[in-house]
Amino acid sequence: MDADVPLLIPEINSDHLKVLDRQKSGRGFSTGYIVTNPNCSTIIMALALAPLHEKFGIEAVIATTLQAVSGAGYPGVPSLDVVDNVLPFIDGEEPKMESETRKILGRLGTNSFENAPFAVSAQCHRVNVADGHMVAVRVKLAKRTSIEEVREALTSYTSVPQQLKLHTAPKHPILVRDEKDRPQPRMDRDAGGGMSVTVGRLFPDSVFDYRFVVLGHNTVRGAAGAAILNLELLQARGLLHGKTARENTAPVEARVR
Repeated sequence: MDADVPLLIPEINSDHLKVLDRQKSGRGFSTGYIVTNPNCSTIIMALALAPLHEKFGIEAVIATTLQAVSGAGYPGVPSLDVVDNVLPFIDGEEPKMESETRKILGRLGTNSFENAPFAVSAQCHRVNVADGHMVAVRVKLAKRTSIEEVREALTSYTSVPQQLKLHTAPKHPILVRDEKDRPQPRMDRDAGGGMSVTVGRLFPDSVFDYRFVVLGHNTVRGAAGAAILNLELLQARGLLHGKTARENTAPVEARVR
């Protein structure tokens, strides 16, 4: 969350890479820089929110997560804690989702990042699923719009990675399912090679404007795949260069030695 470090989701905030010149100068880096992945659940939710914020503006978001056990890493959650159970607390997860979402969907100002001007409230739960984080989202929009327009904004969304045809970028970052019982982790977590998120259960909401469920593969789009896509964007923007990049092209045997 440092003011000179981008939390990068290439489809959403590739322009935040402009902060790197300021970062290098402020930290005295002669080479290299710091670019980070956001939280895994944040990535999945932010991808679904981005086209809505871009087209209609967002005033408030309430999110409830159902997060897979693989998100806890290895050795992860003790089996006897999660079998036949739901854990309604994941240390540090809720404030991450609330703060990171606003930074990612915000803008890079003159001296620091300016957070998106809406509130985010998150409750996070660990569930007995191997892979795939699900987020139930309620969103209040700044502009009155129809559910057809919301659906079209989600299904038609593409951005910089698709324009650059980055290798890891999914053709469709957001897939919308109309079945009443989708998305489901076992059926939808591998959409787009695990790099797409799937939105379903899109309906008007009786408190906010709309509600939906979004699912993504937490160890692909939410972790390793996200890092690879970030790397591909950095390469496409000419930001991978110098001694480190040349060393990494050496044969594996040489690097091991």
